[in-house]
Amino acid sequence: MSATDAEIVPILVSTTVDCQVHCTSALRADEESDGSSSDDIRLVPDVTFEPVPDSPGINRESQPLLGTIDVTYNHFPDDPLFNDLVSNAETAIDNGIYPERISQGSSGSYFVKNPEAKIIGVFKPKDEEPYGRLNPKWTKWMHKLCCPCCFGRSCLIPNQGYLSEAAASLVDTKLDLNIVPKTRVVKLVSETFNYPRIDRQKARIKRSIMEQFPNVGLRFNRIGLPPKSGSFQVYVDGFKDADHWLRRFEAEPLPAWMAQKFQLQFERLVVLDYIIRNTDRGNDNWLIKYDQPQIVTTTTNNGGGAATTGAVRGGAVATQVGLHGNTNGSLKNISRHVDLVDTTDWNLVQLPQIRIAAIDNGLAFPYKHPDSWRGYPYHWAWLPQAKVPFSREIRDLVLPHLGDMNFVQDLCDDLHLLFKQDKGFDKGLFERQMSVMRGQILNLTQALRDGKSPVQLVQMPAVVVEKSQGQHTSRFFNFTQRFQDKSPFFSWC
Repeated sequence: MSATDAEIVPILVSTTVDCQVHCTSALRADEESDGSSSDDIRLVPDVTFEPVPDSPGINRESQPLLGTIDVTYNHFPDDPLFNDLVSNAETAIDNGIYPERISQGSSGSYFVKNPEAKIIGVFKPKDEEPYGRLNPKWTKWMHKLCCPCCFGRSCLIPNQGYLSEAAASLVDTKLDLNIVPKTRVVKLVSETFNYPRIDRQKARIKRSIMEQFPNVGLRFNRIGLPPKSGSFQVYVDGFKDADHWLRRFEAEPLPAWMAQKFQLQFERLVVLDYIIRNTDRGNDNWLIKYDQPQIVTTTTNNGGGAATTGAVRGGAVATQVGLHGNTNGSLKNISRHVDLVDTTDWNLVQLPQIRIAAIDNGLAFPYKHPDSWRGYPYHWAWLPQAKVPFSREIRDLVLPHLGDMNFVQDLCDDLHLLFKQDKGFDKGLFERQMSVMRGQILNLTQALRDGKSPVQLVQMPAVVVEKSQGQHTSRFFNFTQRFQDKSPFFSWC
């Protein structure tokens, strides 16, 4: 058949659910019927398109077929549980269950809910941070404008609190401290967020055009409000401000064995705050959960003096208690089997648990030690627990990591991947942040090896460990250690 006699060959396109498109020429069937070889060159090859992971829970009906918006920003394949949590939050927002602004605090932060309207996380947008341009609580901006010596932190990079929140969670995970609720950077859209009026008007106009002129609306890259980047922290239930429980513990001291458990949790908080150089750790922004013993009264009839045995099962202890729930004797010394002689009233006591949650880590990772007006001390340094030397448990937990320079470099590399997400990322400032962090790790390592206490740790001179200038092609660098030569005007606040 000549070129002039060529016929139009229909193409049959079959689209399957798994996003693979197979194109088959109708001419192939004719060739096979004519006895042509299967090795002949195909006119139309098979084309396969790989599926692209999408962010679940987002309504795509109002989005164009071809657009520039990135729909994969909330995809966390390395953390399925967190991925499902964010997906539930997106589904709830699509269903009209919007995040609720938190009245406390100095920035725009929101309780995020699931489709059942239960709080599952706390979202802090980047542009609604204390000194962000869209912070709905404008009093913080007035404080810094009218009294800069008391408000604002010159040692921190502005508007990177959301990265600091996620970085604190990263450090917590790397060191296996387990006191920071899982926190990562996500993007969310909600009508309850603080948007400029022009953004709301543009979204309203685009929505009207989409409804009346669908073909024109398809040209829009985005129909609704723009997504906001911020930190998403998993919500912890049952915790209260540390100040609440610390006052209770002063009036009603913990048993010795429970006080030891609290001490171990406290030391983890010290390690975290010191490494990230948290400049805002008061007793109102870390939490304590203390599950007090739950008492269930039971009566055992021994049948005229027959012996009955009580045992410890599933974290519960059978023991006699007084009117106020205090045990007769230390729980630590309770034997596993107790012989009863007469008819006795017994109570089933759930062993108490105590946990610490380190939240509000947005004012950490400074690029220099505080050297201006305020020193931003660690307020936990005034607690009696800070006077107790570090325990062997915490030394065994973190010293093998902190004493390994490869681990420290891996930590810096992971933080680099996190911080460079910001559009205003500055490599020089980031390296200065890491220099401060390496100095903190150096001091902490020395204090742990010397058996010092947390209060002695914070009294050590501030150190900066800087990477040497020059080109290096390998993983190994030279570092220079120097002490800070300038102190803040007020060191106690």
